[in-house]
Amino acid sequence: MDDAAAVGTAPSILTRLAERIAAFDAGQVTGKALAQARTCILDTIGVTLAGVEEPCTRILLETPGVADAPGKSLLMGTGRRTSALDATLVNGTASHALDFDDFSGVLGGHQSVPLVPLLFALGEERGATGRALITAYAVGVETEIRIARAVNFHHYDKGWHPTATLGVFGAVAAASHLVGLGPRRTATALAIAASLAGGLKANFGTMTKPLHIGQCGRSGLLAALLAERGFDASLQAMEHRQGFLDVFNGPGTYDVAKIFADWAEPLEISADSIGLKQYPCCGSTHAAIFMMLELRREHGLRPENVAGITLLPHGRRLKHTDNPRPRTSLEAKFSVQYVCARALKDGAVRLRDFEGDAHFDPVIARLLDVTEARPHPDMRDDAAEQWGAEVIVALKDGRTVRRRIENLVGRGGPYPMSSDELWDKFSDCAERILPREQVAPLFERLETLESVTDIAQVTRLLEVSPLYKRPPGRIVLVPAGAETAPETTWVP
Repeated sequence: MDDAAAVGTAPSILTRLAERIAAFDAGQVTGKALAQARTCILDTIGVTLAGVEEPCTRILLETPGVADAPGKSLLMGTGRRTSALDATLVNGTASHALDFDDFSGVLGGHQSVPLVPLLFALGEERGATGRALITAYAVGVETEIRIARAVNFHHYDKGWHPTATLGVFGAVAAASHLVGLGPRRTATALAIAASLAGGLKANFGTMTKPLHIGQCGRSGLLAALLAERGFDASLQAMEHRQGFLDVFNGPGTYDVAKIFADWAEPLEISADSIGLKQYPCCGSTHAAIFMMLELRREHGLRPENVAGITLLPHGRRLKHTDNPRPRTSLEAKFSVQYVCARALKDGAVRLRDFEGDAHFDPVIARLLDVTEARPHPDMRDDAAEQWGAEVIVALKDGRTVRRRIENLVGRGGPYPMSSDELWDKFSDCAERILPREQVAPLFERLETLESVTDIAQVTRLLEVSPLYKRPPGRIVLVPAGAETAPETTWVP
């Protein structure tokens, strides 16, 4: 029985979506899309390595039954291999453990982490090429962000975590494309995933947030593997009155046409709304950090020369980052005052700045004493661009210097990270878990991922011998509870 006959005279939403996923071709991923896909994949591998030793990942690995299955798929940053399902769960959780991964302003979430751990686990099991992995990644991003266009921002505001609830469909698309399921079974896999979707914003600020990602990727892969073997599901699982759209969103709060309008023209992965996190803290602070670093570079600013600092982010960015005296490392990630002081003092904001008692640094404390943050008076709440900031620094010699940027959705679009900046972030992440001599070859291999003939050429550089002893001094904190952002504000 064909899909149309199974659901009536008109093809279902999932049937139409599956046809586009199955027909997606590597030739569509060219130019900017290829470069951005490669960069996002590289960045995701880096932050996954940084998350390997975080408590959420360690506890998951210590849980009986997790990663015990035999298989070919590597648990990144270890010497252990397991099934693709278990590797996706563990590596996916690690990928979001530090909230340092890339994000999409349209998705209202992080588009890469539901896909990259899955694709490496499945790709290693199936002997996939780098080009096939990039193509599957691109169609996965296309799928999750197109659904986001249909349901957001009502979906996000309602309390769902789109990285998981929408990312699961991207995970299905990526897995189905990589194994060549074809349109009928891809539609079935999407329908299975509609019943596996989940993830509540109420759990932001806890270990369960990154678990959303591991579970989402695993669920997407499981759905594809079940469909590959003949499992069935209702192809009307999206539009049914008790289907995904009406249950997760509600009648009248979505627009299905936005899923299909100009599909892949241009590709979502090439959009300026895709942003990398250069700094390991709340994305809403990044515009202010960027401006502080520019001022430091242009004027040779140093803490001892500063009399006062005024931070003027867009009002929506300040609602959840106005924390003048952070008491914990997690609070420091949501303090625009702290991260800008750190940028001024060190000329960088790195992972170590959110470990141990780094936020109690006495030089930082003096800078916080002379820092004021308030909403920018010229940046309207209803403006089309809501990711701007201005930084004003008063110097002890009487001069005042300032820098302003209108919109910075992470580092992407008109403000891409340079190769040197990508390396700085990647090495900072990877050297926390890999032997130093593996890091540069891994970076170079990922920079040319489309030429890899077997993904195992990459994963062998992600493997760590049990005999390797990491340098001492690594401090890992169990995340403390933290206030989440207001429900109407998208916080990457």
